[in-house]
Formats: sequence, C-alpha cells, structure tokens
Amino acid sequence: MSLPLSKPDSSPITYGVYRQWTDEGRWEIIQGVPYDMSPAPSTEHQSVLGELFFQIRAFLSDRNCRVFMAPFDVRLPERDEADDAVINVVQPDITVVCDPSKIDKKGCRGAPDWIIEVLSPGTSAKDYNQKRSLYERRGVREYWLVHPLDEMITVFILGDDGKYEPPVFREGKGKLEVKALPDLILDLDTVFR
Repeated sequence: MSLPLSKPDSSPITYGVYRQWTDEGRWEIIQGVPYDMSPAPSTEHQSVLGELFFQIRAFLSDRNCRVFMAPFDVRLPERDEADDAVINVVQPDITVVCDPSKIDKKGCRGAPDWIIEVLSPGTSAKDYNQKRSLYERRGVREYWLVHPLDEMITVFILGDDGKYEPPVFREGKGKLEVKALPDLILDLDTVFR
C-alpha cells in the first residue's frame, strides 16, 4: 500500500537521500514525504498500462517526444535547486516528454507534457490528491487517471491560468484525443479489452 513512512524527524526527504537507499522497493517523494509503491500492480493494471504505452510509443516513433514507463524518476523541483535538494520525485506509470533538455541519465527533470497514472487500490487517493496538486503546480499540461476496473479515464488539462480545468470523465470505449499531443487518438476499446 502506498502510505507515507513515519520519519524520525521533521526534515523532508530529498532526492539526494532517496538515491542512497539500498532496498529493492519503489518509492516516490511528494513534498519531502516518502511513499512506498509496493506491492506490485495487478494484472489488469499491467494490461491497461502495456496497451497505452504501446499505442503512444507507436505514435511517437517518428516524432521528437519520448515516452517512458515506470520505473522512471521524474524530478519536479520547486525552483532551481540542485537535484540532491529536490523534494518531489515521482514515478508515473507513463511519462511523455517533448523537451529533450529535460531528459538526462537519471530520468526527467521538470514538468513532462503528459502523465498517465493507472490507478491501483493502494495509490488511488495519492494519485487523485497529492499528485494532481503537484502536477498542476509544476505545470504538467495533461494528466490522466486511468481506472482499469471501472474502465474509465479522468482527464485534467492545464488551462491558460496555470490551473487544471474541471476534469473530463470518459468511458473506456471508442476513441480519445490527447490534447498534449495533437493528432494522437487512442483506441480505448483495445486498451480496456
């Protein structure tokens, strides 16, 4: 389950501390609070994730944007702090980055253009609340929450005012256009088959 760990003091966990951890688990840090990403996702989660990744990757094969699947560290600095001082490090299920200067050997530094989280029971609340708020503040242009069991997608689009517009709820059928990547239309019937 993705619950925050208790910490011995009130100092935030940073990317520098995170990189020194030696356990085999997957972690995210939001506002300096570490979240354990285990256990492994369900079969439904992985099936939906795989099909989304496949369709996006096929579309991007001759374009400048790149798509990454978790585990892939996305560092979202508050300002211009050094990597070791960053207190927001997430591992979205799918990350699309169209600015090559944001990609380095550690992952991505700065707001990706599009993030997809495929919901799991243990992470849903964090994905809806803490991550949505973080992605909005950091300027992620499009954020999808994919509900594999309900076969629904919640889409957040960043408005001109830097805030997410009211979410669009979409049944997992038919085609769905991606605002952050014009001309990409996903086949939801295949995603949720």
